[in-house]
Amino acid sequence: MYSKFGELDTAISLFKVMPRKNIMSSNILINAFIQNGDFVNARKLFDEMPEKKLETWNAMVTGLTQFEFNEEGMILFCQMHEIGLQPDQFTLGSVLRGCAGSKELKLGQQIHSFVMKSGFEYHLVVGSSLAHMYMKCGKMREGERIIQAMPVQNVVACNTLIAGRAQNGFSEGALDQYSLMKMAGFRPDKITFVSVISSCSELATLGQGQQIHAEAIKSGADSAVSVRSSLISMYSRCGCLEDFVKVFSEIKDADVVLWSSMIAAYGFHGKGHEAIDLFERMEREGLEPNDVTFLSLLYACSHSGLKEKGVEVFDLMVDKYGLKPRLEHYTCMVDLLGRSGCLEEANNLIQSMPIKTDAIIWKTLLSACKIHKNTEMATRVAENIIQIDPQDSAAHVLLSNIHASAKRWGDVSDVRKAMRVKKVKKEPGISWLEVKNEVHQFRMGDKSHPKWLEIDGYLKELSSDMKKMGYLPDIDSVLHDMEIEEKEYSLAHHTEKIAIAFALLTIPSGAPIRVMKNLRVCDDCHVAIKFISKISDREIIVRDASRFHHFKDGKCSCGDYW
Repeated sequence: MYSKFGELDTAISLFKVMPRKNIMSSNILINAFIQNGDFVNARKLFDEMPEKKLETWNAMVTGLTQFEFNEEGMILFCQMHEIGLQPDQFTLGSVLRGCAGSKELKLGQQIHSFVMKSGFEYHLVVGSSLAHMYMKCGKMREGERIIQAMPVQNVVACNTLIAGRAQNGFSEGALDQYSLMKMAGFRPDKITFVSVISSCSELATLGQGQQIHAEAIKSGADSAVSVRSSLISMYSRCGCLEDFVKVFSEIKDADVVLWSSMIAAYGFHGKGHEAIDLFERMEREGLEPNDVTFLSLLYACSHSGLKEKGVEVFDLMVDKYGLKPRLEHYTCMVDLLGRSGCLEEANNLIQSMPIKTDAIIWKTLLSACKIHKNTEMATRVAENIIQIDPQDSAAHVLLSNIHASAKRWGDVSDVRKAMRVKKVKKEPGISWLEVKNEVHQFRMGDKSHPKWLEIDGYLKELSSDMKKMGYLPDIDSVLHDMEIEEKEYSLAHHTEKIAIAFALLTIPSGAPIRVMKNLRVCDDCHVAIKFISKISDREIIVRDASRFHHFKDGKCSCGDYW
């Protein structure tokens, strides 16, 4: 009773005065230690027990994997196997979740063999955990086969399949499975809604997201913190500032997860000052920020040009709250310094970090080198990235673009030749938008859209109208050695411009236009969309690879800092 109410000290005192300590009382205290995150005392009591039953081992393995001490959980499971104790469905479910968390595919496959021999393969809990493990390790087909082979399915099995598809980038497949789940008569729960709302975020399908939001309200699942957090993220990633603020304002007792989600949403839209105000309000209300809160805040500072405030936030995280910066925090700091032109300072930070670097942090610095046209540093940084990951296309493309900006066509040719030799492929530019619950996608050089001729004709009209207002195509943005006319044609047919032209032709007058792009918006498109927003008298919202741009009356919310 005391341990269930969180009165751990009282529970320990009572346990100590017990004349005889049986397995049940020890198991209760081990669980209490684990729920409080005290694995040292849980393990000490576990080791001191003269006799242990399966439930005791399960408590330790489950607790360790639940709190993501996956390696320790795996070791304990192996010890259990060595002494000849047969695991049950709860042990197997926990250890498979541990394999999923640490992406230990080889060990997971060994456990799969044991599961088959033990006859647990078609058990709902074990089968779902097994499928989850494969999907987490990127083996979608294997995970789907296990779920489909189960003679009986339930909500857990459906959720596993939906989450697996969502986590592996098959957002459309996750939404399809959600429809099949409802047709089969299963009632979605909060876990289902988190996955499908996240899928709407990735696809930026606002119409579907709003419909699923209504279904979550109807089922009562919208009150769950995880669902609210997903809704804030979805409305944010669909460019709906008012909606994600409304969702947050309706929450009475928001926890640190929701506050962090809201700070991240502001940061994604370049609202750095609003993110800082929210953080300060969070502190005043007595909530202690965690490392995710600070990551969101650093991102917001970086995308709003708030260098001094970002440095202050980083120091606050370490000095006041005693949080150890992760690689992601250092990456945000490199972005913050690099964007503001402090390239040497950003480089020195990477060199002095107590954590091993990865390709992402170097790519962040390389992107800053491109913005500030520092070819010399860019060449050194690109070499570091290629050394870590020779197949990284972004590093090759960024380096090629930097050389092209400096008109060093020989160096551009060398980089592209190296890409061909290594078989490194550049990620193609793609833009998409949702019209009447249908997603329309546009790829660079693809003219297969049914309305292509109409779109192409309208682009020419727009280009003519923009030039009358003073627009000059930024041919320096075309990083290929070609004739001026060809450069202008290439610029006019960037995927975001095509998507916006299609939207203007199909979306009713006055309604905002929302376009998503997988790459960063180029300088010329950024200028052109400002002109288009003025000509069409529309709000045009563009989400690129790193943030949102809200174009209205010839201006952008980013203040030309992105």
